[in-house]
Formats: sequence, C-alpha cells, structure tokens
Amino acid sequence: MCGVAIVMLDGMNGKPDEDPWGPAPIDALGEALHFLRMEGAFYARSELRGCWGATIPEIPGHLWFHVVTEGQGWLDTDEGEAQRLQPGAFALVPHGEGHRIWSEPGVPTPNVLELEREQISDRYEILRHGQGEKQTIMLCGALRCDHPAARNLIDALPRILVIDAMHSTQTEWMQSTLQLMAAEARERRPGGESVITRLGDILVVQAIRSWIETDPAARNGWLGALRDRQIGKAIALIHRDPARTWTVASLAQEVAMSRSAFAARFTALVGEPVMQYVTRWRMCVAMDALKEEDTSVAELAYRLGYQSEAAFSRAFKRVLSVTPGTIRKIQATKMYDISKHTKGEFHENDDL
Repeated sequence: MCGVAIVMLDGMNGKPDEDPWGPAPIDALGEALHFLRMEGAFYARSELRGCWGATIPEIPGHLWFHVVTEGQGWLDTDEGEAQRLQPGAFALVPHGEGHRIWSEPGVPTPNVLELEREQISDRYEILRHGQGEKQTIMLCGALRCDHPAARNLIDALPRILVIDAMHSTQTEWMQSTLQLMAAEARERRPGGESVITRLGDILVVQAIRSWIETDPAARNGWLGALRDRQIGKAIALIHRDPARTWTVASLAQEVAMSRSAFAARFTALVGEPVMQYVTRWRMCVAMDALKEEDTSVAELAYRLGYQSEAAFSRAFKRVLSVTPGTIRKIQATKMYDISKHTKGEFHENDDL
C-alpha cells in the first residue's frame, strides 16, 4: 500500500518493539512533536445514511482527519488504495490532498460543498447525506499547523494514516477521547467547538506518535535523522538557537564528530548539506515571524544573526523566492497565499 500507513498497536503488552537506536539526546523527536500545535480551520459532524459518498476538496497546508463513531465507511485518495474505516477508526490525510469517503467503493461521491449542511458556527457544520436505515456518524476536521518543525514532520508522513483504536489496550485513551469528541458534537454544549478543537489536536499528535513508534518508514529521511543520536542533537541545536553563528565545524564539535564525518552523515540522513539546512530553518522561522508578529525586517534580521537587513533579505529571497518586504505587505492585505512560496532554490553560501 504505497503511501498508506495502518497502525495496529500490540494488544498483548501495549508496547511497540524496542527501539534499537534509543532516544536521541535532548529528545529532538519529542521537540518536533511539541511543535504540533494546530489551529482548527473547519469541523463537521457527518450524519450519513444508506449508500452515501462525498469528495473532500484539496486544502493545501492543512491536515484532514475523519473519526468514525458509528457505522463504517471507506476512504481513499486519487492514487491510493481504499482503506476501510470501522467504528473507532481515526484516519488522517496529512498533506491536505483531495480524497473520497463513501459507504462502499463505487457509489457516487459528489463534492461535499454541494451537500446539505447546517451551519452551526463559522467553523462548525452538520452534514446530512444519503437515505436509508443504516447510519454512519463521522467527525471530520481540517487543521492547520504552521510551525516549520511541524511542517517538516508532517511532510514525512504517509498520504493516509489510519489508527485502529478498538483492537489494542494501548489505545484506550483514544477510545475515550473519541467518545468525548462524539458527545461534544452531538450535544452542542457551550464551548463545544473549542473542546473538539483541542481533542482533535490530541488525536492527531497521538496518531503521529503511534506511527513514528511502530512504522519502519519513520526511520527514514528527516525523521530518521532526528532519531540519530548525533545528527538529531545537531538538528535540535539548530532549531533551538537559529541566530547562533553555526558552522559545520562548530556543530560537529557539539556532537563530538569530525567535521568531514559529520557533514557527510548529516547530508546522507537529512538529504541536504548542514549549512543549507541552517539557512532554510532560519528563513522558515522568519516567515512565521513575518506572518504572526508586528516586527520590522531589520529587527528580524538582527534576531536571526544577520549583520544587515540587505544580507537577510537576499538570503530570504533565495530560499523562499519572495522578499520579506513583499510578505509584510501581503500580510497587511491578507490577499495572498503564502503557501505558494514555501519552496525555492537553496544556496549553501548564504550571506551572513
């Protein structure tokens, strides 16, 4: 199943196989999970009867989740194999791509925006679709997570992640969380939307953590680098103090490796050279600051260790293909999609 992960935790002892690598020093992986703080963009309680189906449109930069509280259904993306969702299943589509949910493969799947919906608030709706005695209840949501460390983590996830909460003693917490979420959606109590948002955050983090602990795919790429004792420590140091005047030599010294061995190992595990990663990280931090804070470009340049605003602006444009001044203007007008500019060309010899 290419791009699909199904996590079934061990119901005998509630523990995954022992990790032969051991935890990374200063827990770089734990710090990355800490950055998974999400903002709810949309939630819906879906009341589905008989033969039903719906297509969920693509929302770049968001995670979709679907929780089955009653009945069953199927989920797939355009290129993925359909996954069956039983009661208690938690399905995550982490890359915001369009996908389908349906009672059984082959039924019509109209765009969800064309179906009957009762708007409860700006971000919460009740969807009613289909006819018949058999009923399926699902809680669906779209979440946004903008921190650069969290985006790196999300990028490493499979296209579909399904957690089965009903067949393992380790997932009792998920069963109770799902029940509470279902009750909040059903009863529409004051503050219910806020409760569902927080519970959705918890479920997403726990689902990703379960996948990291049990799936061999989580040992590859950036995630694998975080689990490496020395490279994971170096990444965490970069994340903690992006303004420090890092060099390959100084990072190698921090993790007790030779310069050449450290540089080669970092590139092999992370997929890019050390100083390229440092610059990329600084620019991601800068992007978030420009979006969230009322700070000048000059102040931000100084905060990230650049000797001049001009040097910082040149590095920013090389990495993100747009100037920081443009981002500042965009944020003022709220008329531009910043996500279109999160990938660009990178150069190791950035101005400092």
